[in-house]
Amino acid sequence: MRRCLFSFFQKVRRTSVNGVIPYLREMNFVSVMFRLILAMVCGGMIGLERGRKRRPAGFRTYMLVCLGAALTMLLSQYEFAMVMGPWNGIAQELGMKTDVSRFGAQVINGIGFLGAGTILVTGRQEVKGLTTAAGLWASACMGLAIGAGFYECVVLCTVLIFLCMRFLPAFENYLVERARFINIYVEFRSLDDLGSIISRIKSQGARICDVDINRGRTERSINPNAVFAIRLQQKQPHTQVLTAIAALDSVYTIDEV
Repeated sequence: MRRCLFSFFQKVRRTSVNGVIPYLREMNFVSVMFRLILAMVCGGMIGLERGRKRRPAGFRTYMLVCLGAALTMLLSQYEFAMVMGPWNGIAQELGMKTDVSRFGAQVINGIGFLGAGTILVTGRQEVKGLTTAAGLWASACMGLAIGAGFYECVVLCTVLIFLCMRFLPAFENYLVERARFINIYVEFRSLDDLGSIISRIKSQGARICDVDINRGRTERSINPNAVFAIRLQQKQPHTQVLTAIAALDSVYTIDEV
């Protein structure tokens, strides 16, 4: 690893940007590490914007999907290079003419049913399990890389996935708690109280983007309830808005979703 990094920085010194980019397109340890980290960063940036707007797929979900897709592409290039090189004799002996990356593609498609089974929509219109599904898919991609013997990529990807699942939730929660977009589940006495709840929300300097109203008397809830998609005009603690709505006598339950 030290030799690869040393040769990379030596090449950066001697060549211009036009020389570095072709080097990063080659299959070497530095290139693999750069691609995986770049995929993680780019996916995280898109997911961060979605997460701040309180969308179901957020920071870590986008990051894991982008990381798994990059790993899959690297695996295809690795398999092609191995079939044309060290595995060439075995491939000719077996008469293998098909694209070996197609076997992995079937696994990646088939893992979808497991991911779908982990995604749930709660009675409060809250989507759960997307990050778990993305982690399953990324783990399937990593299993393919292990089976192909792409050990360098597997080690890097394992570290990045563990980092994403173990240490980034606190960072994601920190950003989401200070976001201007917020979804609130409110359970109240009757539909006649809906106007007072809307007035209280607007009094907090917030704009209501969407409302999903449930009249109640169902298996989910016997009381009327609604999910408000709200945009705050300025950065303020979400608990301040929740406390103001909860102060109404007609409100039974309130929760941020």
